[in-house]
Amino acid sequence: MGHLNRCLAYAQQLKGRVRPVFFSLASAIEMIEEMGFEADYFVSHFWSANASFHWNSELTFRFGLMLERVQPKVIVFDGTWPFQGFLAACKAHGASALVWSNRGLLKEDVMHAPVDENLFDLIIQPGELGAVKSELPLEGGGKRVTVPPVCLLESEALLDKKQARKALNLPEQGCFALFSLGPGNLKDVSGIGHGLIRLFTAAGFQVIWARAPISVRDVELPSGVKSVSVYPLARYLRAFDVFVGAAGYNSCCELVQSGIPALLVPNDKLADDQVRRAQMVAELIPAVVSPCETDTQRSEAVANLLKMLADTPAEKPEIQMNGAALAAEEILALLPELEGKGLPYQERKRDYLAWRYRDAVVVPAAAGLLDEENWNRLLQME
Repeated sequence: MGHLNRCLAYAQQLKGRVRPVFFSLASAIEMIEEMGFEADYFVSHFWSANASFHWNSELTFRFGLMLERVQPKVIVFDGTWPFQGFLAACKAHGASALVWSNRGLLKEDVMHAPVDENLFDLIIQPGELGAVKSELPLEGGGKRVTVPPVCLLESEALLDKKQARKALNLPEQGCFALFSLGPGNLKDVSGIGHGLIRLFTAAGFQVIWARAPISVRDVELPSGVKSVSVYPLARYLRAFDVFVGAAGYNSCCELVQSGIPALLVPNDKLADDQVRRAQMVAELIPAVVSPCETDTQRSEAVANLLKMLADTPAEKPEIQMNGAALAAEEILALLPELEGKGLPYQERKRDYLAWRYRDAVVVPAAAGLLDEENWNRLLQME
């Protein structure tokens, strides 16, 4: 869900100023639509029976059809490496500005994608915890922009403990541990999960298991363990006293944003270095990092976390978490026809209408009579 989360974070910031449309390899496409965006789905290469060449060929065709229908001015791709089928469709379509949102912190032994960065007008690097905005020029004329952590929700949108428990139908009293060990599609998390459930239950916690929207198989849960499936999960994190989960980019950023103590279990099956990221979290909030592969590791990790909970709560770290807003402004800057926030309304409307009806033989007279409220609605429709 990481790639989808970041794209949704950008789209949320752009909403009302442009028309974001999604072409997603994530199966939880209904989540995109529930957040008010149009979306189309194409099966990920991880789940396709086709060979790489045939999958990319079909991707070129399908994505090309969408480009012809939508006619985007900017195309934003979030991923470790842009697929050849994606690049081929973009090249055939032409005209659109091309953006690559490329999260870093890969393991040292992971092969970096042989991609020509000069193909892109803008490369956004969602920063890790503590990152600040910085820019570097690209040889091709574009630029690479590192932004602070990208979160789907603004801090003001997070529910407090009482609100979150009410929304999840949890009692106000009691200790709750949220388990979010990932969908289990690439790594079986049931053994680690069951071992930790026993330890937290023995410590007096009610365990709530978060089922990922993209999970293709359910973990069989012990009796007494409840499951939830909500999106975005970040909105409800403060309902819980502790978090137990993997150290993915979004989870770590959201944990620091919400300030929930955590037991982080890095997933070693992925390209990103989750151990390093988890250690960054532990420098900012009460958190224990452990692989939790053995009974001994699990017992030590839970004991250390419980000791942290008994200590005086740490102050919430003051770090920048506005990466989504800054990235959205960089994307918007690639649309000169929609720039000019500081210009008078009439000038902005005139510039927009000149772009909107650039190929028209006849411009509707009513277009020039729109007041500011209706003009903003026209922007949303476009």
